Amino acid sequence: AMIFQHFNLLMQRSVLDNVCFPMEIVGVKKQAARKRAMELLEIVGLKEKADAYPSQLSGGQKQRVAIARALANTPKILLCDEATSALDPTTTKEILKLLQDINKQYGITIVIITHEMAVVQEICSHVAIIDAGELAEHGTVEEVFSRPQSAAARKLVFMVDPKAKEMSGKRCIRIVFTENSSFEPVIANMVLECKAPVNILLADTKDIGGIAHGQMILQLPEDEMAANKMVHYLQERKLEVEELRDYVG
Repeated sequence: AMIFQHFNLLMQRSVLDNVCFPMEIVGVKKQAARKRAMELLEIVGLKEKADAYPSQLSGGQKQRVAIARALANTPKILLCDEATSALDPTTTKEILKLLQDINKQYGITIVIITHEMAVVQEICSHVAIIDAGELAEHGTVEEVFSRPQSAAARKLVFMVDPKAKEMSGKRCIRIVFTENSSFEPVIANMVLECKAPVNILLADTKDIGGIAHGQMILQLPEDEMAANKMVHYLQERKLEVEELRDYVG
């Protein structure tokens, strides 16, 4: 079953009749269809809007009706095509929470097509990155966001500022941390220990599946001995350190 970016509801039908529509197509009797539709509207929190028409609903409410309609014939897979792109951030969070609840409660696999990385981080367990029509990379969200391998994934994960082009040719490293590690005192202590400054190009924390994950990209000093000492210092403290050659936007 599909959920679309612009809802695709039947404007001349009530909310209840929109949810009944896919059941009508497969020959479910009217009374049974209406009963099932009311149950689904209760699941998506819109039972009181059963007799309303789509034009009377907000964007978030329309998407809830679309979700109820998609669930009508008990699909095994729910395909969401940019399902939150037309919604504001607060409504997006509410719809994502609803999809999460449906996934957990009813065991329905949900496939989300999106260009918003925040959506992937918020509710997905696995991710596939498509670049120019080709599968660039796939894996668990934690794997891909912590250790991106392809150029397409790295561009999305690093969120590089175009101004970073001026760093081309400089030696940069990326530090990955999880809930078991924190970069704040480590970086300060490293600078004091190695007696050389670093340039912080990026510091970013993400909530992936309820666990804090983060990254930091540092431009190391030009003194090779000091730079190597810093890398060794971080590795000794069990932080994952990755060399980024010609880090550019």
